Formats: sequence, C-alpha cells, structure tokens
Amino acid sequence: MAKKILVTGAGGYIGRHVVKALLDSGLEVVASDLRVDGIDDRATKIQANIFEPNDSLFEELGSPDVCLHMAWRDGFKHNSDNHMGDLSSHYRFIKTMLDAGLKQIAVMGTMHEVGYWEGAIDESTPCHPASMYGIAKNALREATLMLAEEKDATVQWIRAYYIVGDDAHGSSIFSKLLQAANEGKPTFPFTTGKNKYDFIDVDELARQISAVVSQDQVNGIINCCTGEPLTLAERVERYIKENGLNIKLEYGAFPDRPYDSPGVWGDATKIRQILGN
Repeated sequence: MAKKILVTGAGGYIGRHVVKALLDSGLEVVASDLRVDGIDDRATKIQANIFEPNDSLFEELGSPDVCLHMAWRDGFKHNSDNHMGDLSSHYRFIKTMLDAGLKQIAVMGTMHEVGYWEGAIDESTPCHPASMYGIAKNALREATLMLAEEKDATVQWIRAYYIVGDDAHGSSIFSKLLQAANEGKPTFPFTTGKNKYDFIDVDELARQISAVVSQDQVNGIINCCTGEPLTLAERVERYIKENGLNIKLEYGAFPDRPYDSPGVWGDATKIRQILGN
C-alpha cells in the first residue's frame, strides 16, 4: 500500500510542485489549503482552515500516514507581524495531529532560522534568527521536535534555501527581474552580486521534499539544497540567458548589505543519502 501523504499549504508557491512530485512518485496525496484551485487534480483536495480548533481534524484530513506541513502566511515578508501572530496556531495544529495518532510529521523550515552564518549550514549549526520569519520558524522547529519525541513520532524538519523557478508566482529577485523585463525595462538595479548562495530550482526542491517524506530512515533537520554555492551575479546572469530576457544588470546600483553573509549554503549530506547520490 502506498503511503497517504497530507500536504498543507498545497496551493502555495512550493506546495503545488510538491503535490505533483509526490503523485508522480505513486503516492496517495491529500492536498489541503484555504483555496485548492490550481492543485493537481490527481490529489484528493480538501478546502479547509486547518487552524480552526477541531478535535476531528485528523480524521477529516484523511487520517494520513504522513503530514507535510507547508502552510505558512507571508513567507516572502520576513518581518510581517503574522509570523509571530500565527505561531500558536501552527503549534496547535501539529499537536492536534500528533495527539490523534499521526506517526510521521514533516514541516517546512528555512535557512532564515539560522540568521547570519558563513559557510555550510548543517543540523548542528547554531540558530540566531534575525527576522520575525526566522524567529517563528525556529520556535516552531523546537516545539515540533519536542512534541514528536513525546509521541514517539518520526519528525523531519526540511530546510529550504534560495528558490528559482515558477517566478510568475514568487516574490524573489528572479520574479522582480522577470517582471522588469516583461515591462520592457532595459536595466535592472543590482548589487555587486559577489555574495554566494545555495540556489535550487523549485521542481528539484519539490523532488527532494517528496523523497524526504517518502521515507522514515533519515530524519531530524534535513537540508533540501544543492550544497553548491554560486555567486548571485552568476545565477542571475544565467537566469537572464536561460529565459532569453532583454535586460542588463546595473551592477553597484545598490550597496551590498552589511548583514548579508559573503557565502552561505546547505550541507547536502543527508539529502544525498536519501536520494542515493
């Protein structure tokens, strides 16, 4: 029997790609969100507010074998008040599912839990988040690990890095560059572009997330990443070329931010183990 995977936030920027990747792997998927249009029709779709108190929530969401909790508001607005305001709702949802008998919980995390860091991030890297987004995700990670241990459930905390792809639906520098090119602007104001980051295509990220939740042998904090840093300039110039955009980067229009690391990326040891690489 194929595992039944519940995906919350299934209609989101990453969620839609993850649902497809799970279905392509032959898994049964229950896709839940406040809106379910645009989600792969092979999934069982449940339009619901999972944050409303509901003792029957586990059963109403299909009594899944695994819950992949991706729902999160204002992910691109790092100092939105909603991050801390919503934290207790995320905690209550995860606790409700585990109390009802959920055996495997996976939650979408972020490199922003770590804050300023130079070099590779692994599961033992200390966390000093520098945004409300990072603070809230870090607190939820610690709470989720504690709850799962109490219930003897498998827990996977999935850390994402810099995502490229499906840029019409995103809010990254790539989305803004695409918008500027579509508006016919000849140049795009840019920094020096020297900082190095771990860029991953959204479909590859979805494939990695699907692989993580499909197994239960490699657990804890897992980086979904390439493990191979590139300078921002290299990746953006490649993006312009790949997409045939008629726009040039205006280097030095913005100063490099003093709080940005000169280089930060994910340690890919665990994801490579899961993928068999």
